[in-house]
This record gives sequence, C-alpha cells and structure tokens, in this order.
Amino acid sequence: MAPARLRAPRPYWTVAVPMLAIVLLVLVWHRPLPGLLIALVVALLVGAVLAAVHHAELIAHRVGQPFGALVLAVAVTLIEVALIVTVMADGGPEAAGLARDTVFAAVMITCNGIVGLSLLVGAVRRRVAVFNAEGTGASLAAVCTVATLSMVLPTFTTSTPGPRFSRAQLIFAAVSALILYALFVATQAVRHRSHFLPITTEGRVVETEEHVHPPTLAQSWTSLVLLGISLAGVVGLAKSVSPAVESGVHTAGLPPSVVGVVIALLVLLPESLAAVRAALRDRVQTSLNLGLGSAMASIGLTIPAVSAASAWLPGPLLLGLDATHIVLLALTVAVGTLTVIPGRATPLQGGIHLAVLAAYLVLAVSP
Repeated sequence: MAPARLRAPRPYWTVAVPMLAIVLLVLVWHRPLPGLLIALVVALLVGAVLAAVHHAELIAHRVGQPFGALVLAVAVTLIEVALIVTVMADGGPEAAGLARDTVFAAVMITCNGIVGLSLLVGAVRRRVAVFNAEGTGASLAAVCTVATLSMVLPTFTTSTPGPRFSRAQLIFAAVSALILYALFVATQAVRHRSHFLPITTEGRVVETEEHVHPPTLAQSWTSLVLLGISLAGVVGLAKSVSPAVESGVHTAGLPPSVVGVVIALLVLLPESLAAVRAALRDRVQTSLNLGLGSAMASIGLTIPAVSAASAWLPGPLLLGLDATHIVLLALTVAVGTLTVIPGRATPLQGGIHLAVLAAYLVLAVSP
C-alpha cells in the first residue's frame, strides 16, 4: 500500500482572496464602476469562485460524500436566492421574471452543462463513466417533478392572466417544493446514502478518499467560514457589476432573460469547477450529485423564497416558461432519463447534454 500523503498546508491565496473580495465589495457597494474597476471586480470575483471551490472540497473531504456535495449546493443556492431577491427589489416590475429566468438557467446549466461535462470528462479519461443509476435516477426524478410543478404549470393555469400562479397555487408550489427538497436531502444524506456514493470504473464504492489525510476539525471550521466569505464575495461583487451587465445587455439589444443566465453562470461556477475536478478523479457520481443536487436546491429553495418575498416585491411574480423553454425542459428530461438508466455513459451522452445546453444558450441570446 502506498504511504499516506501528508496534509498539505492551506494555500495563502485561498485566505487572502476572499478577504480582498469583501474589502473591495465594501468600497464599491452601490457606487458606479469605471472600466478599470470593473476589471478588478471581475478578477476578484473569479478568484473568490476558485477559493470557494477549494474550501468546499476540503469540507467535502472532512464530512464525506454525499454530504460534501450538499454543503456546496445549499450554500451556493442560499446566496443565489439573496442575489435574486436583491436584484428583483431594485429592478421593479421589469424584474418580474428574473427568478424564473435564473432558476431555469440553473436547471439547464446543471442538468446539461455540469452533467454533460462531467460525463464527457469521465468517459474520455476512463473510456466509460460509471455511476449509480438508482441514486442519480431519484435525483433526476425530483428535479423534473419540481421544475414542472413550479415553472410549467403556471403557463397553463387559468386563475390569473399571464404565466403566473394565483396566491393559493403559489403557496402550493412553494410548500411542495420545500417538502420534496427535504425528502431529497433525507434520501441522499441519510436513508439511502449508499445510492449516492462514488463508484470507480471498476465498480468499487468509494467511502473515503484513499491515502489522503482529512483536514482537522479546526481546519474544516475555518474552511466553512472562508467558504461563506467567498460565496458572499461572489454574490456581492456579482451584484455590484450587475448594472454594467444589464446596461450591456440592453445596449446589445439582447432579451432581459440574458441577465438571469449571467447570474446563474456566475453562481454555479464553483460547483461546475468542483464537478469537473471530481470527474477527473474518477468520481463521476460526486459530479452528478453536485449537478443534480444544485438543480434541486435551486428550485426547492429559490421558488419558496421568492414566493414569500413576492408579498412585498414590486410587480407580479412570473414563473411560467414559454413554449421554447418547455420544449427544452422536455428534451432535458428525455435525454437525462436515457442517460441515467444504464448507469454507464460514453462521451456521446456527455456531448448530447452539452448540445442541449448550447441550444438553450443560443436561443437565450436569439429567441
């Protein structure tokens, strides 16, 4: 047996960058940003994302899978909710569809982008990507159900005009999303945890990483604090540059929904990087836990939060998808189901998912 590796010291930049991001956030909050300052904000934003990935992986190593994937998914989603509510509060009636646009973008990015890229990386590296079909199938079923109840049904209900729920329907959608998310977490982390553990190409279940010392309890708590600081910096800096993004979108003549796509891309960047790194280590199941878990958290936590916030937010809350997005969601469900059933994937499956994501991004820019 190979000797255990010594515990590596924490890189200094993973501590310094989140702190600098918070300092810069305080300096630029609610202030117009010139071009050079925007470049600095973006640079620290990317650095904070990379620091968040580092600390999330340390925590995941300490608590094990699938708890590690849940830590990052829930943390990122809570920050996403705060960002959406903040932008909607400042945006007025024009931001009525921001929650829908951001959540749907998150679903497409996670279910097609993160899942597709993880399968492609895993299959190219090991010829075939192996995962647990039971756990992944349960995750996909939960995501499809909550997405349909929350974002497809409002397009077809008749109680209120437009793609929106009535008050009673909105309460039902919020409560059902919370209940299903709670059941999802209990299934993944407690009752059927074995269905979500990583599987190597040889079919061996991985309980813990071999030959690597887990971080100490003190290091783990430090990483948890720094993860929160990193994510707060990501969201705060993203909020600071959002006026420039909105102005650029308007100047370029792009649809307002592109703002939701940009928000989702920024917020999900830590999970995307973590998923790819897990796939490179032959931990495709961990990557799928991150992708589908993030999708479930995004819907299961964001919809109830914005539903509650709609009581004081200006303008209506538009949740219903248009026909194009409903078709893309249906295609995602069909492709995802066919991918999950065998429990093994080749580069073809990864490429198919990425093609669906590419179609969504093209249609978001040119509907």
